[in-house]
Amino acid sequence: MVKKYGIRLRKAARTMTSLIHWDPFKEMDALQSRLYSLVNRMTPSATSSEAVSAAEWAPRVDIIEDEKGYLIKADLPEVRKEDLRITVNSGVLSISGERHLEKEDKNRRYHRIERAYGAFLRTFAVPEDADPAQVKAEFKDGVLRLTIAKDQEMRPKQINVTIA
Repeated sequence: MVKKYGIRLRKAARTMTSLIHWDPFKEMDALQSRLYSLVNRMTPSATSSEAVSAAEWAPRVDIIEDEKGYLIKADLPEVRKEDLRITVNSGVLSISGERHLEKEDKNRRYHRIERAYGAFLRTFAVPEDADPAQVKAEFKDGVLRLTIAKDQEMRPKQINVTIA
């Protein structure tokens, strides 16, 4: 029985060999997110708008690519459209803005404030094949959607080769 078990292990080990793509930048992003959440947890919770607005936060972002271009979706709940700034400068896309704390009401008592308020800034390198002149923004239901079209001239071209 031990022999059969050993054979099964070897077969399983042989079939599980595969290559895994390692992306160090993805791991750096995950580390940065963990660090932000750790720092946010360590900041004392307060009920005054001054102490809470001083906390920095970074909205969560998804970046998606297809053959036409790039889509960046940022979660920005309770951020007003007027408080957003989007710029593209020297190959860097910047999303900045501010989420304001509600006005203090004397009839309300805050028992816990976990969401961060205040200014934020996220920056991303614009890929070489993207056209920074073709950035479109849509802000709806607390989600910012940025589309960046790919540059037609930078797309790979297929050339047919004939052998003489």
